[in-house]
Amino acid sequence: MNTLTYKGYIGSVSFSEKDNVFFGKIEGINGLVNFEGESVKELTEAFHEAVDDYLAYCMEEGIEPHKSYSGSLNVRISPETHSRIAVLAKQAGMSINAFIKAALEKQIATML
Repeated sequence: MNTLTYKGYIGSVSFSEKDNVFFGKIEGINGLVNFEGESVKELTEAFHEAVDDYLAYCMEEGIEPHKSYSGSLNVRISPETHSRIAVLAKQAGMSINAFIKAALEKQIATML
């Protein structure tokens, strides 16, 4: 997926061949905020304006702009992978949850 980033917000980016326009939405918020443009420059400007307008609206209404997450995540994996994780976690002296959490945090750190 193509994305834009501004003020810590991510905007998804798609293209409509039929309408000859780029469009997207702000991700990770409670609500739906769209933006569009006929060029990359227009799209980027529209995204920045959408984020700024959204933040102003949230401030006016006393709303938390970022979507909240529970911190609990169910992940479906194969039984074989589950078994391998259990063995590796045991060898590391960790619970499966702690092992997966550490693996995810390590992966995220390499992507930033």
